[in-house]
Amino acid sequence: MTEPMTLRVRLDAPVKIVHHALTDPAELRVWLTEHAEVELPHRYAFWGRHTPEGDAPHQRLEHVDDHGLCFTWLLDGAETTTTITLAEDGPDATLLTLSQTHFDFADVISGAVRGVLQTWWALAVTNLAAHLEGRPLLPKVDFTSTDLRGELLIAAPMAAVWTSLTDSEQASAWFGYPIGIEPWVGGRYAMGGLEAPDPAKIVDLEPGRRMSVDWGPAGVATWELAESAGRTRLTFVQSGFDEQRPPYAAWGGIVSGLGELRRFHEMPDWQSIWR
Repeated sequence: MTEPMTLRVRLDAPVKIVHHALTDPAELRVWLTEHAEVELPHRYAFWGRHTPEGDAPHQRLEHVDDHGLCFTWLLDGAETTTTITLAEDGPDATLLTLSQTHFDFADVISGAVRGVLQTWWALAVTNLAAHLEGRPLLPKVDFTSTDLRGELLIAAPMAAVWTSLTDSEQASAWFGYPIGIEPWVGGRYAMGGLEAPDPAKIVDLEPGRRMSVDWGPAGVATWELAESAGRTRLTFVQSGFDEQRPPYAAWGGIVSGLGELRRFHEMPDWQSIWR
């Protein structure tokens, strides 16, 4: 058995407000997924097209109190466990820790449903942060579709957004992980830095406006910028993948990172939500 996957984020809201967002079905239907039913302390369920194996609810509530909850979640025939704990981080902020069992990176490679859990939860808590901050949500993963595209408005000039997408230092800062970028056609786009093995390759680039990166089996990610009423509209598309095995895990990771890209530009004293 692998160790549980763990995510930690700092949310700009008191514990009581975060707890309400986690346990109120109307709020869950905003930031998490399509359908939710909650009757504490007995029932905690969510499902729909934005949930892995979301044809029906597969969760069973094990525990809930004022500082978190724990539920089991049947995925691909295995009963996994999700634990969320909340702790004060000053008077008006909360440290959320999420632990998820049965995640194995080998499932990402094979395309197994549990392989989406890390980036699915990363996108979910990114949208929770956006919801609590009053920002528009990022596109959720739609597990019923192979059309992987979305857009994001950023209150910053195109030139600044372009630099943050193509400069290794800035991209590493907002994404929260070293990224090595050679911003020209044929250049490397390397998660882990330019010394990392098997980098992706930049296959199309129009300076200041568009860049496409070939990730191999996960397809080609394209970012395109346009002016929009004094802001920058970022359109992002994943294409060229095997539609029998859509790269939902990769897509969730890309989209969740763009939440920090927006905060990076829009918050004067930006700090990442990730801890």
